[in-house]
Amino acid sequence: MTAVTARAPGRVNLMGDHTDYAGGLVLPMAIDLETIVSGERGGDTVVLTSSAEDGEVVVPLDVADPAAVTPSWGRYAAAVVAALRPGCGFRGSVHSTVPVGAGLSSSAALEVAVALALGFQGSALELAMLCRRAEQDATGVPCGIMDQLASAAGVADHALRIDCTTLDVTPVPIPDGLEVVVVHSNEPRRLTATPYAERRAQCEAAAAIVGPLPQASRELVEAIADPVLRRRARHVVTECARVDAFVAALASFDAARLGELLVASHASLRDDFEVSTPAVDALVEKLSATPGVFGARITGAGFGGCVVALAEAGTNLDGWHVRAADGASVSG
Repeated sequence: MTAVTARAPGRVNLMGDHTDYAGGLVLPMAIDLETIVSGERGGDTVVLTSSAEDGEVVVPLDVADPAAVTPSWGRYAAAVVAALRPGCGFRGSVHSTVPVGAGLSSSAALEVAVALALGFQGSALELAMLCRRAEQDATGVPCGIMDQLASAAGVADHALRIDCTTLDVTPVPIPDGLEVVVVHSNEPRRLTATPYAERRAQCEAAAAIVGPLPQASRELVEAIADPVLRRRARHVVTECARVDAFVAALASFDAARLGELLVASHASLRDDFEVSTPAVDALVEKLSATPGVFGARITGAGFGGCVVALAEAGTNLDGWHVRAADGASVSG
């Protein structure tokens, strides 16, 4: 038996939501909330318990249908087993500080940590691609690669500018004196129960008209006849532009510009992409009006979950005050 400990961080997305599956730009950062899988390799099954979830997960190495595994949290681990097909089993436990259902990628952190615990060998990108496939198989949700890649490739004190067409990853320094705070709306959500897949299909329908959305001009987008497809495409085009504008504002630590971009991004996600909720909108408005806060926006896929706020260091806000962390690692 080989003792192993694998860790993988959650992530918060600073700018660029619902753009990854369209091949656009995103700016997440791995955070110092993480999932740890520890145990021993050996045997012919993967057996896991969780400090936060009920039940024991038992997965045969030749699992055929990960989505049928119970308890339901074990489907993510089972899908990693199916994608990786490790040479031996594992018995261990899962401990996590990443809140579930908050939009901070608890499932991606679990997938990445399980893959490393089971002996995955390869690059951060290869790890992310395997774990994205596992997420899709576990849930049926056609997610992009941002969550898994942020968890696998995180860099301490940096966000990651990811081009989801080329999969190039560029670390972007987080300025000293900038506080990143994640606040829960108290509206938990599961992507399987949201119109996430519908939104992706609408983006694909718009791209069939004007070509890849990240490269489409505003003029082409505004000429789309269908008003729903036009709004979805407009969000992707403007959100990708906001990512690079946000990177520039971080470089100069232009607090006012950062705030403007956060507000514009939230408005686009609320109005053009329709993934916000009244409770989230109220929280964004409250945070944005708080002294010391530059701006706030919904983060992640939406339909509830969390808001991210950028503030002056030391600003007193209830929430997770997170720092940019290194990506996943394994020892043992």
